[in-house]
Amino acid sequence: MSGLLGAMTSPAAKRAAFRAGLDSGRLQRFPGAFSPLVAKLIAEIGFEGVYVSGAVLSADLGLPDIGLTTLTEVAGRGAQVAAVTDLPTLVDADTGFGEPMSAARTVTVLEDAGLAGCHLEDQVNPKRCGHLDGKAVVPPAQMVKRLRAAVAARRDPNFIICARTDAAAIEGLPAAIDRAKAYADAGADLIFTEALCGPGEFERFRAAVDIPLLANMTEFGKSELLTARRLDEIGYNVVIYPVTTLRLAMFAVESGLRAIDTQGTQTGLLDRMQQRSRLYELLRYADYNEFDSEIFNFTVQGGHR
Repeated sequence: MSGLLGAMTSPAAKRAAFRAGLDSGRLQRFPGAFSPLVAKLIAEIGFEGVYVSGAVLSADLGLPDIGLTTLTEVAGRGAQVAAVTDLPTLVDADTGFGEPMSAARTVTVLEDAGLAGCHLEDQVNPKRCGHLDGKAVVPPAQMVKRLRAAVAARRDPNFIICARTDAAAIEGLPAAIDRAKAYADAGADLIFTEALCGPGEFERFRAAVDIPLLANMTEFGKSELLTARRLDEIGYNVVIYPVTTLRLAMFAVESGLRAIDTQGTQTGLLDRMQQRSRLYELLRYADYNEFDSEIFNFTVQGGHR
């Protein structure tokens, strides 16, 4: 019953796979999973990894993405997602939930939760969504301390520490590039270039920074939505689609609920629903049934208590 009750691949092996993916020269695609069930689908379709978005976790809790979630909440959801898939899972760790010592603890907690990596950003604490106006970033030296603390706390050298910079929209692209270089020198394995605009900015960043780069292809934000092929051509190493699955789901849920409200029944929605049989296939109901019947196949004899 391979992988029935959890991933067959160990957290260490997932981290090694993530590290190998960064070194492969091929773009690693990490769609966002708002639940473990979505992570199972991401793996089945054949993506290279799974992403857990802080904005999505906040939204799922009915909160805006302004730094209200806690390390416990992020680690808990991250652990649930990572547990159901053999793919590496990258999690959004905001600003590290405090200053350098907190960032260090964040890495140890996320390692223990089975995650393959996390990203830390250079916004002031508390942060806000990277595609909103009015952001503020800490001085580069302060972010370098965050990163050095996180790197020092790492026990598995394959746990990926990604540094996100929000400086492009605030200080301009050259300043963001300078920050990225300083963050790489501080030990970051991957640079997350937030809220870049067209392909020209992605190309300039790639030309200036030597370590792996992550592109955020979030909808309705400041970045033009580039195809995976285009990002691969530019030389990016990872692309995340952080909120896509939540937006798809919530659009469908809202549409369906309004139809039930106006029509009094869901009958007209059936062709827009996942079939029961498909859900059972994704959850491997048949394998669970076989597993159960193979183990619990005894009968109780009379006369025994």
